[in-house]
Amino acid sequence: MSSAGEQLGVMPTDKAIELAQNEGFDLVEVSPTARPPVCRIMDYGKYKYEKNKRAKISKKRQHTVQVKEIKLRPKTEEHDYQFKKKHAEEFLGKHNKVKFTVFFRGREFDHQEMGHRILGRMREELAHVGVVERAPQFEGRLMTMIMAPLPAKGGPGPKPAAPGTERAKGPVAERPVTAERPVETAAERLVENTVEKIQEPGANGNEREDTDAEA
Repeated sequence: MSSAGEQLGVMPTDKAIELAQNEGFDLVEVSPTARPPVCRIMDYGKYKYEKNKRAKISKKRQHTVQVKEIKLRPKTEEHDYQFKKKHAEEFLGKHNKVKFTVFFRGREFDHQEMGHRILGRMREELAHVGVVERAPQFEGRLMTMIMAPLPAKGGPGPKPAAPGTERAKGPVAERPVTAERPVETAAERLVENTVEKIQEPGANGNEREDTDAEA
Protein backbone atom coordinates (compact mmCIF):
# COMPACT_ATOMS: atom_id res chain seq x y z
CA MET A 1 0.00 0.00 0.00
CA SER A 2 1.37 3.40 -0.97
CA SER A 3 1.69 6.40 1.35
CA ALA A 4 -1.55 7.75 -0.18
CA GLY A 5 -3.43 4.55 0.66
CA GLU A 6 -3.41 3.14 -2.86
CA GLN A 7 -3.22 -0.63 -3.31
CA LEU A 8 -0.07 -1.50 -5.27
CA GLY A 9 -0.61 -5.25 -5.37
CA VAL A 10 1.81 -8.12 -4.81
CA MET A 11 5.47 -7.44 -5.63
CA PRO A 12 8.97 -8.54 -4.59
CA THR A 13 10.24 -7.11 -1.32
CA ASP A 14 13.22 -5.40 -2.99
CA LYS A 15 10.95 -3.51 -5.34
CA ALA A 16 8.66 -2.44 -2.48
CA ILE A 17 11.66 -1.09 -0.54
CA GLU A 18 12.82 0.80 -3.62
CA LEU A 19 9.39 2.42 -4.02
CA ALA A 20 9.43 3.51 -0.38
CA GLN A 21 12.90 5.04 -0.70
CA ASN A 22 11.89 6.91 -3.84
CA GLU A 23 9.03 8.55 -1.90
CA GLY A 24 11.31 9.31 1.05
CA PHE A 25 9.44 7.05 3.46
CA ASP A 26 9.84 3.65 5.14
CA LEU A 27 8.42 0.25 4.20
CA VAL A 28 6.53 -0.95 7.31
CA GLU A 29 5.15 -4.47 7.71
CA VAL A 30 1.64 -3.96 9.11
CA SER A 31 0.39 -7.56 8.89
CA PRO A 32 3.29 -10.04 9.18
CA THR A 33 1.04 -13.10 9.64
CA ALA A 34 -0.76 -12.60 6.32
CA ARG A 35 0.28 -14.62 3.26
CA PRO A 36 1.87 -12.73 1.63
CA PRO A 37 2.80 -10.20 4.37
CA VAL A 38 1.10 -6.83 3.99
CA CYS A 39 3.35 -3.76 4.00
CA ARG A 40 2.72 -0.05 3.83
CA ILE A 41 4.84 2.92 2.74
CA MET A 42 4.75 5.50 5.55
CA ASP A 43 6.75 7.82 7.79
CA TYR A 44 7.49 5.35 10.60
CA GLY A 45 8.70 8.02 13.03
CA LYS A 46 5.48 10.02 12.66
CA TYR A 47 3.44 6.83 12.99
CA LYS A 48 5.13 5.92 16.32
CA TYR A 49 4.67 9.47 17.63
CA GLU A 50 0.95 9.53 16.87
CA LYS A 51 0.50 6.03 18.32
CA ASN A 52 2.17 7.00 21.61
CA LYS A 53 0.15 10.22 21.73
CA ARG A 54 -3.12 8.30 21.37
CA ALA A 55 -2.02 5.86 24.09
CA LYS A 56 -1.31 8.73 26.52
CA ILE A 57 -4.70 10.34 25.87
CA SER A 58 -6.44 7.00 26.39
CA LYS A 59 -4.56 6.44 29.66
CA LYS A 60 -5.61 9.87 30.98
CA ARG A 61 -9.27 9.06 30.33
CA GLN A 62 -9.07 5.84 32.28
CA HIS A 63 -10.19 5.86 35.91
CA THR A 64 -8.64 3.48 38.43
CA VAL A 65 -11.29 2.31 40.88
CA GLN A 66 -10.06 2.47 44.47
CA VAL A 67 -11.58 0.91 47.57
CA LYS A 68 -11.98 3.40 50.41
CA GLU A 69 -12.63 2.14 53.94
CA ILE A 70 -15.06 3.68 56.40
CA LYS A 71 -14.74 2.42 60.00
CA LEU A 72 -17.78 2.31 62.27
CA ARG A 73 -18.76 1.06 65.71
CA PRO A 74 -22.07 -0.55 66.70
CA LYS A 75 -22.75 2.50 68.89
CA THR A 76 -21.37 5.21 66.60
CA GLU A 77 -22.83 8.57 67.65
CA GLU A 78 -25.06 10.48 65.24
CA HIS A 79 -22.54 13.25 64.60
CA ASP A 80 -19.79 10.77 63.70
CA TYR A 81 -22.21 8.75 61.59
CA GLN A 82 -23.19 11.77 59.50
CA PHE A 83 -19.53 12.74 59.10
CA LYS A 84 -18.57 9.26 57.83
CA LYS A 85 -21.64 9.05 55.59
CA LYS A 86 -20.66 12.33 53.94
CA HIS A 87 -17.19 10.96 53.16
CA ALA A 88 -18.67 7.74 51.77
CA GLU A 89 -20.98 9.78 49.56
CA GLU A 90 -18.01 11.73 48.20
CA PHE A 91 -16.05 8.53 47.49
CA LEU A 92 -18.96 6.93 45.64
CA GLY A 93 -19.57 10.16 43.73
CA LYS A 94 -15.98 9.96 42.45
CA HIS A 95 -16.65 6.40 41.20
CA ASN A 96 -14.70 4.64 43.95
CA LYS A 97 -15.87 1.68 45.99
CA VAL A 98 -16.42 1.95 49.74
CA LYS A 99 -15.81 -0.78 52.30
CA PHE A 100 -17.71 -0.28 55.55
CA THR A 101 -16.18 -2.01 58.58
CA VAL A 102 -17.97 -2.33 61.91
CA PHE A 103 -15.68 -3.15 64.87
CA PHE A 104 -17.09 -5.19 67.75
CA ARG A 105 -15.40 -5.08 71.14
CA GLY A 106 -16.01 -7.34 74.10
CA ARG A 107 -19.68 -8.07 74.69
CA GLU A 108 -20.69 -5.96 71.69
CA PHE A 109 -20.21 -9.10 69.62
CA ASP A 110 -23.32 -10.55 71.32
CA HIS A 111 -25.40 -7.78 69.69
CA GLN A 112 -24.67 -8.36 66.02
CA GLU A 113 -28.05 -6.90 65.07
CA MET A 114 -26.61 -3.46 65.88
CA GLY A 115 -24.03 -3.89 63.13
CA HIS A 116 -26.70 -4.98 60.65
CA ARG A 117 -28.80 -1.99 61.67
CA ILE A 118 -26.10 0.63 61.09
CA LEU A 119 -25.00 -0.91 57.77
CA GLY A 120 -28.60 -1.18 56.62
CA ARG A 121 -29.16 2.48 57.39
CA MET A 122 -25.99 3.42 55.49
CA ARG A 123 -27.14 1.36 52.50
CA GLU A 124 -30.55 3.06 52.38
CA GLU A 125 -29.22 6.60 52.79
CA LEU A 126 -26.56 6.12 50.07
CA ALA A 127 -28.84 4.38 47.56
CA HIS A 128 -28.81 7.52 45.36
CA VAL A 129 -25.05 7.21 44.72
CA GLY A 130 -24.21 3.54 45.24
CA VAL A 131 -25.37 -0.03 45.34
CA VAL A 132 -24.35 -2.92 47.60
CA GLU A 133 -21.75 -5.08 45.86
CA ARG A 134 -21.16 -7.41 48.81
CA ALA A 135 -23.73 -7.90 51.53
CA PRO A 136 -22.71 -7.57 55.21
CA GLN A 137 -20.62 -10.50 56.38
CA PHE A 138 -18.27 -11.29 59.24
CA GLU A 139 -14.48 -11.40 59.04
CA GLY A 140 -13.52 -12.49 62.54
CA ARG A 141 -14.96 -9.87 64.88
CA LEU A 142 -15.48 -7.43 62.02
CA MET A 143 -18.64 -6.96 59.97
CA THR A 144 -17.94 -5.64 56.48
CA MET A 145 -20.05 -4.42 53.56
CA ILE A 146 -18.88 -3.12 50.17
CA MET A 147 -20.78 -0.58 48.08
CA ALA A 148 -19.99 0.27 44.45
CA PRO A 149 -20.87 3.50 42.62
CA LEU A 150 -23.90 3.59 40.38
CA PRO A 151 -23.16 3.25 36.64
CA ALA A 152 -22.62 6.51 34.79
CA LYS A 153 -25.54 8.03 32.90
CA GLY A 154 -25.81 6.67 29.41
CA GLY A 155 -24.19 3.38 30.42
CA PRO A 156 -25.82 -0.03 30.06
CA GLY A 157 -29.08 -0.17 31.93
CA PRO A 158 -32.01 -2.56 32.12
CA LYS A 159 -33.17 -3.74 28.73
CA PRO A 160 -36.51 -2.31 27.58
CA ALA A 161 -39.42 -4.71 27.37
CA ALA A 162 -39.95 -6.29 23.98
CA PRO A 163 -42.88 -4.93 21.94
CA GLY A 164 -46.10 -6.71 22.74
CA THR A 165 -45.01 -7.85 26.21
CA GLU A 166 -45.25 -4.56 28.11
CA ARG A 167 -46.67 -4.79 31.59
CA ALA A 168 -50.02 -3.07 31.89
CA LYS A 169 -51.56 -1.61 35.02
CA GLY A 170 -54.55 -3.43 36.37
CA PRO A 171 -55.55 -7.10 36.31
CA VAL A 172 -54.30 -7.68 32.74
CA ALA A 173 -50.78 -9.16 32.90
CA GLU A 174 -49.70 -8.50 29.32
CA ARG A 175 -50.96 -6.50 26.38
CA PRO A 176 -51.90 -8.60 23.36
CA VAL A 177 -49.80 -8.34 20.21
CA THR A 178 -51.68 -6.42 17.53
CA ALA A 179 -52.08 -7.54 13.95
CA GLU A 180 -49.76 -4.73 12.82
CA ARG A 181 -46.83 -6.53 14.51
CA PRO A 182 -47.37 -10.31 14.29
CA VAL A 183 -45.35 -12.71 16.39
CA GLU A 184 -42.31 -14.08 14.56
CA THR A 185 -41.98 -17.81 14.55
CA ALA A 186 -38.73 -19.55 15.46
CA ALA A 187 -38.30 -20.67 11.85
CA GLU A 188 -38.67 -17.09 10.53
CA ARG A 189 -36.05 -15.82 12.98
CA LEU A 190 -33.69 -18.63 11.98
CA VAL A 191 -34.03 -17.77 8.28
CA GLU A 192 -33.51 -14.05 8.98
CA ASN A 193 -30.35 -14.69 11.06
CA THR A 194 -28.96 -17.01 8.36
CA VAL A 195 -29.46 -14.37 5.66
CA GLU A 196 -27.71 -11.73 7.78
CA LYS A 197 -24.70 -14.00 8.32
CA ILE A 198 -24.40 -14.76 4.60
CA GLN A 199 -24.50 -11.05 3.77
CA GLU A 200 -21.75 -10.09 6.22
CA PRO A 201 -18.77 -8.43 4.48
CA GLY A 202 -15.67 -10.54 4.15
CA ALA A 203 -17.51 -13.85 4.17
CA ASN A 204 -16.19 -14.78 0.71
CA GLY A 205 -12.64 -13.45 0.85
CA ASN A 206 -10.31 -13.97 -2.09
CA GLU A 207 -7.13 -15.91 -1.56
CA ARG A 208 -3.90 -13.94 -1.97
CA GLU A 209 -0.99 -15.09 -4.07
CA ASP A 210 1.79 -16.47 -1.83
CA THR A 211 4.76 -14.31 -2.84
CA ASP A 212 7.21 -12.08 -1.04
CA ALA A 213 5.17 -9.05 0.10
CA GLU A 214 2.12 -6.95 -0.64
CA ALA A 215 2.40 -3.18 -0.50
